[in-house]
Amino acid sequence: MASLAALSESFSHFYTITLALIFILILQLVTLIRSVTGYHSQDPITLAQYLEYIEDNNPTIHFSKKSTLEPNECTVCLSEIKEGENVRKLKCKHTFHRDCLDQWLQQYRATCPLCRTKVLPERIVAEFYRQQHEVEYDEEIVRAISAFYSIDRNRLF
Repeated sequence: MASLAALSESFSHFYTITLALIFILILQLVTLIRSVTGYHSQDPITLAQYLEYIEDNNPTIHFSKKSTLEPNECTVCLSEIKEGENVRKLKCKHTFHRDCLDQWLQQYRATCPLCRTKVLPERIVAEFYRQQHEVEYDEEIVRAISAFYSIDRNRLF
């Protein structure tokens, strides 16, 4: 009976080690595929470039109550837009505080917060999104490997 228990424990160790090796091989395969397919963008769009692109396509203006008949409320922050504040007026004619709209667009919503008209080309948003999440994805892989190695190391060997 003792030899059966020892055999069972040995099989359990072998099974755990096999799973560990498969897990490591899968992570290595994902990393290899990402590097071969060019997953890492050659020219990633940085936050500064993204904000510059927003500015180029939707320039900042100073709000003037005289120049608009629309209600002067930013529907992102739900605050009144006051005389002289920096705003962006989109092609769809909706107006928002500049910082509110920039934050909205940084959250990967390339559309007007009200009518969902496209504000930025999808290619630009996709490149920015990928660049922002590439780092997060790599960090998740490192955390997964670290967590795996920290799980009951004594059980493996």
